[in-house]
Amino acid sequence: MKRFLVSNQPWLTLLSRLILGGVLLAAGGLKVGKPTESANATAAYKILPTDLAHLVGYALPWIEVAGGLLLILGIMVRYSAIFSGLLMIIFIGAIASVWARGMLIDCGCFGGGGEIDPSLKSQVHRAYFTEIMRDLGLALCALYLYFFPYGKFSVEKLAQPIEEK
Repeated sequence: MKRFLVSNQPWLTLLSRLILGGVLLAAGGLKVGKPTESANATAAYKILPTDLAHLVGYALPWIEVAGGLLLILGIMVRYSAIFSGLLMIIFIGAIASVWARGMLIDCGCFGGGGEIDPSLKSQVHRAYFTEIMRDLGLALCALYLYFFPYGKFSVEKLAQPIEEK
């Protein structure tokens, strides 16, 4: 297994960049055109004061798009991975907080957001678990990228000077 991982590391790095970057780009891209919806979804978590939650909600889609583009293009991969991994951990904490407090909201991860009808309680709790597992997987991609930032088709790798033997 180790031999497989070592020999395919550049491709695994590319795959991790595309998965994490693609999810961030899609999530942010779907919310960029609907800033009020994004702000209201962030406020629905009731973690931050309302004004601050709205400010974060307006900025978050642009941050996700920027992080996604940096990862997909392979620019500042290690820093983008650190930032994206921390973002995923924050998302996990926010969803877990809502779940622990018994709140029923749509996470707003890919647009939408807000309160959900109480009759859908069991579906919402399954969704929370799924969302946490998804974000955990994305955080693990970010961790992998921290340790192995240079892969195939990376602008950052192309810009590195060639080492002399």
